[in-house]
Amino acid sequence: MKKLFTNYNFEFTKNEKKILSTFCRQTLKQIEGDNKLFAEARIFNSLLSKLTGGEDVIKLTKDERTRLKHQLEENLKYLNSRIKKSWFLKKWLYRSMAVQYENILNNHFRD
Repeated sequence: MKKLFTNYNFEFTKNEKKILSTFCRQTLKQIEGDNKLFAEARIFNSLLSKLTGGEDVIKLTKDERTRLKHQLEENLKYLNSRIKKSWFLKKWLYRSMAVQYENILNNHFRD
């Protein structure tokens, strides 16, 4: 049975907020000049302002939650593919990033 109402309030730790705000900044740099991705840029700007706002409970809209979850999952897939192809030092760096993204997804975004 599908839930009628979903809670989009999140309590991220200080470390998770830092990781997610860095992730949002990187995403914004990548989509900055493309007019086709205006909606994405607007959503990630909103996410970044909420993450750096200093509040304990962050209230996301359904669209923000969906886009953030999707981007984290895609980035995790990319990191896992890079882990398989890289050498020791890069593999170690990619693995630590992948573990952090996976923890955020498991703790907050799994249904």
